[in-house]
Amino acid sequence: MEEQSGRKHFRERMENMVRTIREEIATGKLKDGQFLPSEKAYAKAYKLSNKSVRQGLDILVSERLVEKIPRVGNKVVRRAANVQSTLKFGYYPSLLGQAALETLIEQFHNRHPDIQVQLVPLPSSHTSQALKPLLADGGIDLLTMSASGFADFAENGDMEEFETLEPVPHIYRFLTEAMSHNGRLKMQPFIFSPLILCYNRSHFRKKDVPEPDSSWRWDDLFEYAAMLSEEKERVGFYFHFPSYNRWPVFLLQSGMTFRRDEEGSMKLTGTSLLDGLRLCQRLMASQNHFPLLLSEKEADAEKLFFAGKVSMIMTTYFSLDAYRHHPAVKYDIAPLPYGNENRTLLLSIGLAVSRRSERKDSARLLLDFLVCYRSQLTIRQNTLSIPSLKPAAEWSGAESMYRPSRFHLYREIIPTFALHSSLKLSIDELQMFQSEARLYWSGLEAEEVLLERLERVLSRTVSV
Repeated sequence: MEEQSGRKHFRERMENMVRTIREEIATGKLKDGQFLPSEKAYAKAYKLSNKSVRQGLDILVSERLVEKIPRVGNKVVRRAANVQSTLKFGYYPSLLGQAALETLIEQFHNRHPDIQVQLVPLPSSHTSQALKPLLADGGIDLLTMSASGFADFAENGDMEEFETLEPVPHIYRFLTEAMSHNGRLKMQPFIFSPLILCYNRSHFRKKDVPEPDSSWRWDDLFEYAAMLSEEKERVGFYFHFPSYNRWPVFLLQSGMTFRRDEEGSMKLTGTSLLDGLRLCQRLMASQNHFPLLLSEKEADAEKLFFAGKVSMIMTTYFSLDAYRHHPAVKYDIAPLPYGNENRTLLLSIGLAVSRRSERKDSARLLLDFLVCYRSQLTIRQNTLSIPSLKPAAEWSGAESMYRPSRFHLYREIIPTFALHSSLKLSIDELQMFQSEARLYWSGLEAEEVLLERLERVLSRTVSV
């Protein structure tokens, strides 16, 4: 056991050395044509043998980042500008703003002019069924993926579509764990956000309503939302209920985990699920008094909020990013009110390398660049998204835009984070659940009728 532990720590030290050199090359700290420190210096710095240092440098040679010159040393490769490869990067279009992606790609290209990054927009569906065709024909080398999309690949046994990656030190551990499968990291965490409450501070002060804090339950929100509402002017609370990234939080807060028996049947009657369903129904009823339900887009809640028509919204750091330069509304954020359990939905985006890619070295180089400190700090300083790298996320200094005073509250609520996958329902099953619950949420169906139907449609036949 001690021998295995020693090998593990040796491997971590060697990987740390390789990762550090790779990052120094990616960020320009080590410039093209510059010689690296001696192998003896690396051996001393990382407590490695000379042989182990050479093995690590061999990795960088295979990635075309370093050239070994016999009896001279190891030199950063100056690549010919006319030798260019095209790397296809599948991305969610929202990341252009939420992760300053165009700026990062430009910075990457300045450092690696021989690698041309072609941005390929991904479909809005995060399912493996939607993404696998792009991977199958080699159309994507590196791609962004949500945690729910990752869970869908795992659910369908498709994890071998992606290369296994090495964990990056100082990336939040809960993100690395969420993007691992069977002990192997298959997606590198990039950015994340919990579901939060955002509120207009001016509205609260004018109505002499106390600002939200971590003790709020949903009854508190209902009470204060009524006080903040003004007829024909604004409503106290609103969110885009149909969103897959909103309403499942009430199932999480009910404390319900959807489990099946050995025959694949699921029992819902008499469980805590009812508490979450009733809360959803109450929220729907409160919003039915207003024409806001006519909105069809998730972003409509933020649009109404920044127009002064809503005092509180359920939102994410991602969604607020579109209004990072909006000076008219001074807002702040707070933890989401809670139900049976104090939980909030964690939304995260990672980076995965396609196993079918013919440009894996270049894909890994871009991936490493996107999660290096300088790139992650660019995200922190220019967006409201939370970088996955802790030192960059928790950076403090002069801000270039409006940022809520409680921006760092996410650090205090990490124990409440939960993924969609915590419910043990697939993306398709959650969509099915929402479709089946609409009549009940609208007040047109009895609880027992809904539960019986949900038990029926969510049960699976188990083959013997």
